[in-house]
Formats: sequence, C-alpha cells, structure tokens
Amino acid sequence: MEIYPSEWSTVPENQPQPDISVSSVDDPDTERQGAPIMKPIKDIANDLSEGRTTSRELVEQSLSKIEDASGEGQRTFIKVHGAAARAAADAQDTLRTAGIVASPIAGLPFSVKDLFDIAGDVTTAGSTVLKNIPPATKDAPTVSRLRQAGGIVIGRTNMTEFAYSGLGINPHYGTAKNPWDRQTGRIPGGSSAGAAVSITDGMASFALGSDTGGSIRIPSSYCGLVGFKPTTKRVPATGAYPLVPTLDTAGPLAPTVSCCAVVDAILAGENPVVPTALPLAGLRLAVPQTLVLDKLDDHVAGCFSTTLSKLSNAGANIIEIPFFELGEIPKINAGGGIYAEAYVAHQNQIEEHAEEYDPRVRGRLIRTKDISAVDYLVAMEARETLIQEANQVTAAFDAVIMPTIPTVAPSIKSLEDDEALYIATNILTLRNTFCFNFLDRCALTIPMHPAGEGPAGLMVVGETMGDSKLLSVGLAIEDALAA
Repeated sequence: MEIYPSEWSTVPENQPQPDISVSSVDDPDTERQGAPIMKPIKDIANDLSEGRTTSRELVEQSLSKIEDASGEGQRTFIKVHGAAARAAADAQDTLRTAGIVASPIAGLPFSVKDLFDIAGDVTTAGSTVLKNIPPATKDAPTVSRLRQAGGIVIGRTNMTEFAYSGLGINPHYGTAKNPWDRQTGRIPGGSSAGAAVSITDGMASFALGSDTGGSIRIPSSYCGLVGFKPTTKRVPATGAYPLVPTLDTAGPLAPTVSCCAVVDAILAGENPVVPTALPLAGLRLAVPQTLVLDKLDDHVAGCFSTTLSKLSNAGANIIEIPFFELGEIPKINAGGGIYAEAYVAHQNQIEEHAEEYDPRVRGRLIRTKDISAVDYLVAMEARETLIQEANQVTAAFDAVIMPTIPTVAPSIKSLEDDEALYIATNILTLRNTFCFNFLDRCALTIPMHPAGEGPAGLMVVGETMGDSKLLSVGLAIEDALAA
C-alpha cells in the first residue's frame, strides 16, 4: 500500500511528471540487461524428477547469485538463510530418492518478503525501527504452508519500508535495480521490490510477497514477471507486519501464470493443480474507459494496443465499458477513509523513532493519524456499496483488462533527488492496481511487452472469489501473447 489520502487521484497537471524515458529501448549502445534468468516451476520440477539437477544444486545456484559482488544480491536480500537452505535441500533430496515428493515446489528455493514472520528471525518490514524486537516464534501461515509443501526458504527480501510505497526505494538497505536497463538504474517497483529481483536474477524460483495496493503486481509488471493478488480472504495474511488489514493480501510472484497458480493453491490450502486454460475464442474481456487509461506513456500505450489486437485476433471479444465506479474510489478516500488503519501499527513507535523512518514513509503515516472514526466508517460503508455496484457492472464479463502501470519504470536517482516527483510517480504507479484492492477483487499481471524492451504488464481482473476462473483466463491470455 503505498499512498496517503490526499494523493489518491490522477496526477494534477501542475505536478512534476514521472521520469519515464525509454530511450534505452531504442539505443543500441545502451546496456540491455534484464533477460530473466528463470525457469517455470513445472520445468524445474521435471528436472528434479528426471535427475538432471538436485535441490542442493538449485540452492547452491541461488546462493551463488545472491553472493555475486557484481550483482544485486546485497540490495535484494536483508537476510540470507544459507546454512538452513542447504540442510533443507539435502533433506528434500533424500525424500525424493525415497519417492516422497510433497508438491510441485518440493526442493525449490523461494524468497520471503521481509514482511512475513519466519521462526527465529526478526521481522523488520524493511525498516531499522524494528531491528531490536524479539524474533518470531513461529512461521507465518503462508511461510509454513510453503515449507510443508517442500519449498526451501532462501532468505528475506528487501522492500519499501513498512510496505508504504509502490516504488521500491529503500534508504536503509539500498534499492535493487530493475533487471531492465541497469546502466540507468531503474526502480524495481514496490513494495515487494526484492521479491521481484530475486526471481529475475536467478536467486529464487518464486517469491512470497504481499499486496495491499499493488505491491505484488507493480514490481512484477516493472520487472517482466507474473504476479497474482488473490481475493483477500482466500489466503491468510496473519503473521505479517500489517499495513491496512482490510486490504492486506499475500500472494506469489513468479515466471508464469501456471507458477502463480501452483503457489497460490498451496498458500490457500488447496490442491496445487494448475487449472485448465479457457478457450480464448469467445471470452468477453472488458476494457474500462474511466481513469485507468489516463496518462499512459507511449511505450505502455503501444504495448496495450498491440495486446488488444492479439487477443481480438485470437477470438476474444474486446468490449469497452465506462466503469464509472472506478472514478468514485478517490472520492471515497478523499478524507483519508480506509487509510486510518495504516497508523495503528505505528502509533506507539513513530514519535520515539521518528528519525529512523524513511521521511517519505513517515510523512505519509503521520497524515493518517488524524483521520476521524466517522470518516473511516463512512468510507468503509461507501466501499461496501461501491463493491456491489461494481460487481453488477462486470458480472457479464470473463475478466476486466488494462495496463497494470501507466508507465515503464523510472530511474532510481530521479526519484531520490526530487520528492515532488517521487510523490507524483507513486500516485500514478498505484492508481490502477489499488482500484481492485479497494473492490476486493483478484488480479493478475502478465508481461505484454516485446522481448528486450521496457517491461509492461497487462492487468487481468476477476470477480471476488473468482480466482480459479481468473487463472484459467490468464493462462489463455499468456499463451496468446506468447504466440
């Protein structure tokens, strides 16, 4: 989550515009790093099954990437579980030799956002404020479920402090560079910043992240990954440092839709089977004309236009709809509303430790302090009414689609040097994703950019508790875009 009440709107014309230069896309002399070093979960599972690799080898490869002094490991991870990961890998290899394979992720290293409890670790939430609190006595339910399925924790990933920005910048532990255009040094997106880079750079097979206003989908989109925000109540968000508990959601970042489907099922306590892709021909895909298409940069607009053409040519029915309800969301939150929840976890520490906070995060949190109970309750009631109205608008469609983020990833330096630009970019970055946290929907982001160019994501939104169908639609869309 990631914004504060007075920000939630489109970027005013007199605000600094985000630095969204994509000159490196067209400049042959610019370093074009970012081709993902990653395999889908099913391919890694096949390699393990066929004896082409072992879990220990996978873990050693991950640790080697993390420890590479020329890479992003130091900025991607806050803590690395090297010894424990090696021991867990050896145990999984022994079980596999005995014919015991708990799930498709058995023996695969995964990263955990520093928001989630791991038994024996201090959960610092990307901050230094919490460094002296007692370590967690047990795993968060999400971490426990992934471990029970045979997944191996490789370490805790860096994030925006307290998850309160969509950009991924962290002044305490550094900011991992987006895999695309590392010469410029672009943001990874947040708040699950290190989670995304851990996958693109081969440090983990998949990642556990959280999403309150877009924190899974934003870094996935900026870094060229798939990210899935499930319907909030399907996956337990307990055992994690809270931001806005009404909206806090746990979910996966991974190379493909099928990867996300497998991990999501495990997180939700379901059978980890990939759903069948729905035939794309005949699917009704709605494109909202309110809010979410405003201020697209040329690159994202071009990617989206090409994507619509591909889907239409594959037989999908692309239908433009007004969806005026999206424009009501910033009005409901104009007085702060739901963000009153953000101050609760900080009320007993923010004054004493004020200087230890990232000032951009501290300022946002302090603004939530004075939201009245009346404003909060009125906003929550209005939210429930809006959810029902929005459900009626989209009930006739198989999914709603739009760009995940209006722009490509801007440079880290431009945002660190200009607070007004930071704020304006944060507003715009979160705009589309937050809408569907507020409406309690499940949502995917799927890469829609040409290979070698700036990553851009297509957001595919389903109905509340329509997660399985959304994943089936997402599989079909992913196949069509790959073709």
